[in-house]
Amino acid sequence: MSMENNVRFHHLPVLYREVVEHLTFDPDRRMRLIDGTIGGGGHSSLLLERYPKLELLGIDRDDLALAAAKKKLEFASGRVTLVRGNYAELAAIAVEHGWDDVDGILLDIGVSSPQLDCAERGFSWRQDGPLDMRMDRRSALTAGRWLNKASENELIHAFRNYGELTCAGKLAAAVIARRESEPFARTADLVAIADQVMGRSRPGKLPHPTLLFQAVRIAVNDELRQLETALESSPGLLNIGGRIAVISFHSLEDRIVKNFFREESTECICPPRLPVCCCNHKATLKCVTKKAVCAANDELKENPRAACAKLRVAERV
Repeated sequence: MSMENNVRFHHLPVLYREVVEHLTFDPDRRMRLIDGTIGGGGHSSLLLERYPKLELLGIDRDDLALAAAKKKLEFASGRVTLVRGNYAELAAIAVEHGWDDVDGILLDIGVSSPQLDCAERGFSWRQDGPLDMRMDRRSALTAGRWLNKASENELIHAFRNYGELTCAGKLAAAVIARRESEPFARTADLVAIADQVMGRSRPGKLPHPTLLFQAVRIAVNDELRQLETALESSPGLLNIGGRIAVISFHSLEDRIVKNFFREESTECICPPRLPVCCCNHKATLKCVTKKAVCAANDELKENPRAACAKLRVAERV
């Protein structure tokens, strides 16, 4: 059975109440929202239901997610445009479709539950499957190919910076030793490296393979650079008063969002020691959420994966 027929892309959108609370639109006017990571369409469906004149440009690089979103958003099909693409190409896709001025942007970053739960996608260490991890299945670079070809320095950089693993050097050495005798092909192969270098995880602690899989996934999909690119292009698309909401799932993503919002809400970014401003930087945003918004207890009971989610919102000025 093909993956398309075997996978049901049912996804509980995290922080759904908080997203609806902060992404507000005039119900009496035609307004526009770009969902740069539409997934199964969970967040967007709630907003389209609430605002009958809201129009949506939904973007995702995962073809299965787009198919699910198309079905979920059928009730608003006349107001929805779906595009297969990368959220790093947000500005180019928006201009191409005549969406160069919008009233809201939503980015729900990271891997979704349907992707994690499908063994064939290779995102989760909990299921044995091919070492794929591609969010865009058109890409030639799978996790297996990356592990089998990356240099020692590339491996160390990814494990240290994307997984925040202190044993990055030992992990890289173990990966290289393993692939010299047998190439990486299955998720179980990578789990074995985690067990070999870091030992079995203690009960109640974050399982050791989690951060290793995170590091490989980020490297394969170039996630952090793409997030930075999407953020940089967002203020130029937003109308005055328009808002950008970003949901992240680990500290690396959240730090990028936090720092970008802080810098873009500051008039001068010169070093403090300079007596006169030389940067000519002007604030483009103001922070709506003073700190990251997390899931409430009732949502955590319904969806434990929301525990890592953090929402930050800023408004165009």
